[in-house]
Amino acid sequence: MVNPIDRLKTLNTRECLWIYVLRILSDQPKHAYALRKEIEERFGFRPGRMTAYKVLYLLHKKGFVVKMRAGRRVLYSITPNGKEALKEAVSFYKGLARILSK
Repeated sequence: MVNPIDRLKTLNTRECLWIYVLRILSDQPKHAYALRKEIEERFGFRPGRMTAYKVLYLLHKKGFVVKMRAGRRVLYSITPNGKEALKEAVSFYKGLARILSK
């Protein structure tokens, strides 16, 4: 049986990678490799390379991030829709923490 705490951590980190990506991009544009590294430094886990690219692709497709060329690299930046989604996610987690701590 999987430890429920391990499962909780996985579901709220790797399974919800988009929240962490948007949080970092809300500070400044980044390229995919830098995002992975910063997620590890700031949040304590390292997403898989392909997972990070897939999340960026889907966020771009849905209009939460835009991408731009900076020389040979592609930088990603959060859009107003992405900022709103991040705000809603943070509000959800705050509300959930409040409910669970009663």
